[in-house]
Amino acid sequence: MAENIDVVVIGGGYAGVMAANRLTQRDDVTVTLINPRPTFVHRVRLHQLVGGSDDAVVDFGDVLADGVRLVVDTVARIDAAGRSVTPASGGTIDYDYLIYAVGSGSADPQVPGAAEHAYPIADLEDAERLRPALDAVSASAAVTVVGAGPTGIETAAELAEGGHNVTLVCGGVLGPYLHPRGRRSVAGRLAKLKVTVLDGPGTMVTAVTRDAVRLADGRELPSELTIWTAGFGVPDLAARSGLRTDALGRLLTDETLTSVDDDRIVAAGDSAAPSDLPLRMSCQAAMPLGARAADTVLSRIAGEQPAPLGMAFVAQCLSLGRSDGIFQKASKTDVAQWFHIDGRPGARLKEVICKVIVKHLAEEAHKPGAYRLHRTASPAKRRQLLEANGKTLDPVGRVS
Repeated sequence: MAENIDVVVIGGGYAGVMAANRLTQRDDVTVTLINPRPTFVHRVRLHQLVGGSDDAVVDFGDVLADGVRLVVDTVARIDAAGRSVTPASGGTIDYDYLIYAVGSGSADPQVPGAAEHAYPIADLEDAERLRPALDAVSASAAVTVVGAGPTGIETAAELAEGGHNVTLVCGGVLGPYLHPRGRRSVAGRLAKLKVTVLDGPGTMVTAVTRDAVRLADGRELPSELTIWTAGFGVPDLAARSGLRTDALGRLLTDETLTSVDDDRIVAAGDSAAPSDLPLRMSCQAAMPLGARAADTVLSRIAGEQPAPLGMAFVAQCLSLGRSDGIFQKASKTDVAQWFHIDGRPGARLKEVICKVIVKHLAEEAHKPGAYRLHRTASPAKRRQLLEANGKTLDPVGRVS
């Protein structure tokens, strides 16, 4: 009788769920998914939760394969030598292979007063705490959103469309990722929603108080409610467990997503740093990385050499309220291009994409191995990017 193989997946986000579902292709693999919540968080809708148009959660029964064992807990430590993890609630769970997909959350703000007086919005609990605080202020109250990346822009637009008096503090450029044409479109929509946009070098936030935000250029903005979207961080589980990480704390891997310290540990999603050259933190990267991580484990089980990572970015999508949005085309190496679709068609396209994300996970749950987008990615593009950063890829996916 064939020996059973235990695979533990830490994290039930886009990458973790994709990986867990895909691993069920083999009958001799037992998959355990450890996640701190009993429901799947559709993170790209968290700004809608705050605005009141969506609850941003999906039942795991709708996206997780029946054969995956769900453990609702957090992991306190990984024992790589002993091939086990220690849940916060106690005990240990052994593994033959581990997929590290702990995701990302709000970065610890270094700005004085931000941790005490500003509301982050990076995870479900953050958004659930913000919602009643928003309901408690009047429509005319000054609401400040700090950070003009996708989360900040979408949150500012959502709240302004709901009638709130919103100021978006960029701390630099509005939508740094966007092409200048796309940026002008977004700025125009925010202006129509009466969002006050403060950009430029003087708009770095230097302090947050209970009722104000101070900027580097000396201005002090009244703010009855401050929302912090400036930057993401990752859990420190890998570092605490003695595994090598990049400067942000993402697990260092080779191009097959295998840990540089242990070939039984594979990473995926926002918490992975392949060749110390990670992909942009996004759902668009997380699901292909989850599929690739699962394929790496399945290849190792089969005694085959795992395939290296490819790149297949397509676009960045932003909702600008419920009736407007933008689809910003990108190159495969994730550089914004001039082409974009905005207005109501952009909003419809963003909504379709949000639904397709869940559909992809559900399809993989019911037919593991069905997802193939990561296999259409180009390893050659990734190789070119590595070479441009002075890295050389060997035949087994390691760089030097």
